[in-house]
Amino acid sequence: MMPMKNQIYLRRKNKIIVHQGQHELPTSYLAAALRNIESLGYTFSLELLERIRTLSEGEFFALYSDVVAVLKVKIGASRQYKPMYPNFPKQVMEASEGELFVNAIIHYLTLDLPVHEVKKRLPLLRESRLKLIHLGTDEELLQVGMNLLRANSSLSATDKEDLEGLIQAYEGIAEALPTEIPQKENVAIAASLLLKYDKLPAAFFAHYYKTATDVLRLAVALSDGDVSLAEPAKFHKFKRGERRLLLGLLEASLNIVEDMNRYKNRWIRLGEILHPFEYKDRYPKAAEAFDILRNNHKIETFNSQVEKALVRADVNTAIKLLEQRPGEFARRLDHLLRLTEQGSPVLTAFEKIADGVSTPVLLQVMNHFDKRDSYGEWRTFFPKGQVAKVQAIENRVPGLQEDIRQKAADICRTALLNRFAQLPSLGNVYIDPRLQEHLVPFSMRSASKALRTIARGSRLSIPGGGTIRFFLWWREGSVNDVPTGRVDIDLSAVLYSKDWKYMEHISYTNLRSDKYQAYHSGDIVEAPEGACEFIDIGIDSVIRYGGRYVVMNLYSFSSQPYCDLPECYAGWMIRSAPQTGEIFEPQTVQDKIDLAADTRICIPVILDLMERKVIWTDIALNSDPRFANNVESNAGGVELMGRALTSLVKPTLHELFMLHAQARGTLIDQAEEADTVFSLEEGITPFDTEIIMADFMQ
Repeated sequence: MMPMKNQIYLRRKNKIIVHQGQHELPTSYLAAALRNIESLGYTFSLELLERIRTLSEGEFFALYSDVVAVLKVKIGASRQYKPMYPNFPKQVMEASEGELFVNAIIHYLTLDLPVHEVKKRLPLLRESRLKLIHLGTDEELLQVGMNLLRANSSLSATDKEDLEGLIQAYEGIAEALPTEIPQKENVAIAASLLLKYDKLPAAFFAHYYKTATDVLRLAVALSDGDVSLAEPAKFHKFKRGERRLLLGLLEASLNIVEDMNRYKNRWIRLGEILHPFEYKDRYPKAAEAFDILRNNHKIETFNSQVEKALVRADVNTAIKLLEQRPGEFARRLDHLLRLTEQGSPVLTAFEKIADGVSTPVLLQVMNHFDKRDSYGEWRTFFPKGQVAKVQAIENRVPGLQEDIRQKAADICRTALLNRFAQLPSLGNVYIDPRLQEHLVPFSMRSASKALRTIARGSRLSIPGGGTIRFFLWWREGSVNDVPTGRVDIDLSAVLYSKDWKYMEHISYTNLRSDKYQAYHSGDIVEAPEGACEFIDIGIDSVIRYGGRYVVMNLYSFSSQPYCDLPECYAGWMIRSAPQTGEIFEPQTVQDKIDLAADTRICIPVILDLMERKVIWTDIALNSDPRFANNVESNAGGVELMGRALTSLVKPTLHELFMLHAQARGTLIDQAEEADTVFSLEEGITPFDTEIIMADFMQ
């Protein structure tokens, strides 16, 4: 089994560590291995090939089998695909309506699949889009973990798993920790993992734990909960030593009563586990704070004072209060400006404290004021939490004078430029214009595990090929010794015009279109051994009839949330000739996403066929229990999300990197002459999220 370090490295960076050997591997072995890996869409770099040549046969075969196993899981090729119609798509094209209907009814009643002769398929047209696997180093892989900790943004579930693997694998991890961990959520995650593996530096808590909310996050992290605190946690029963640790950290915190009151009910539940009154002589402040919360003593909080001032339109009092908390000032800046006819007092006060606002908040506030008049019909928000939900509200932002709006944006921009100018020089900088279609990864906590992970709303080009093939694979069974029962996950696609007028859907209720080249491989309603579904969409046929957008939908018809399934993933391929090659061809897979959130509906991607772009969405919708969970009953939500996610007004990577170039580099237009490159294929790319969050959002 491949060491954990190389599994992480291969998944994240397409790199592996191979130490220099003392042998000369036969070329025939290497050639055979390369042919097999190419069938998965990958190959080895020249540097890696030269290193592999020094391995013994035993070392090579062990490495090769491990690499293949990881790649198969990565792209979804580790499972067998047996759709209802094994000669898809031609079989669905040619079948009569009566045959399709009868086969579906028989399957629903008996759970038996129709028996079809599997016809021989033509070989796949040769694909040339191979991804390189490079030779890596221990030092670079360790830096990946440290960049995750340095990230000025939240981490995804995959990030947390990988961070745990690296903390476990590297013995000297305490000495390698970054000097600063800027994100409070990541501090809690790091502390819980370092405690778990007994690698916590002695001064860690004294350096990072200052408030009661810091302590609450640690308790949540130790309980495997949501450290963003968006959702209540189910606290574990802590060991006596852990109880003393948490109470001791709370005792040393500042303003604990007001801080604890922000999450009053959670602290009361946590107190039932910590038993603070057993330790009241040792931790008197903590015991008193719990007593105040439990007995509902009145507490005037900072936020309540701000709200009172805003309700009274007492801007001067609100300013004096908010100057104490620059981040909160920035978040309320628009509201404050709308309360005044002349924005000067507010802007003057904000300018004084802007340097105390974090980079992510400054970027978002600058973007808001720069593009305040560019909001369309909807404003879109991604709420905190571990489930990838999105909220779209009607845009009713009142107007703001142009000079005030521009001044607010300029204050943020100046603060960012001054901050970035303190960082090391970037030299000559090349910025790929295509990065204007990629958004800044502010929050990745709810991002699904995927072949490629980027910020929601970012756009990727669709490679050459005329057919998009969506795929879905799932399995029922047991999770934590609890049987799932029968599991039915449905794959659907909805077609819309350029103005989001519904045109047609392809799903278990409509296996093929009479107008478009669009086909479904058949609805399977149980999966004890695993099951799959496919949808083909002919790009030109949709555009020809005025179509533009295709929304990929996944529905748990049997109502189990994805987090309660043993395995469920989906993705999409690009195919030049749909009837050639196997139905699932690994080397044609463009994206694969694992579904593991506490939700029953997922929209992984939206396709813009006219622009040949994939819009990365990775979001969840709430189902309505009064209706069947399928595309028809959620059509309104799908359309709303589509409109919102294709018109996001968010900071782009191009804008972020331009600020860095202006502050600490010289912008040039030739990548070959640059010291620092920001692009889609080389240098810093949108897929280097941990580097972006650590080095460019400080």
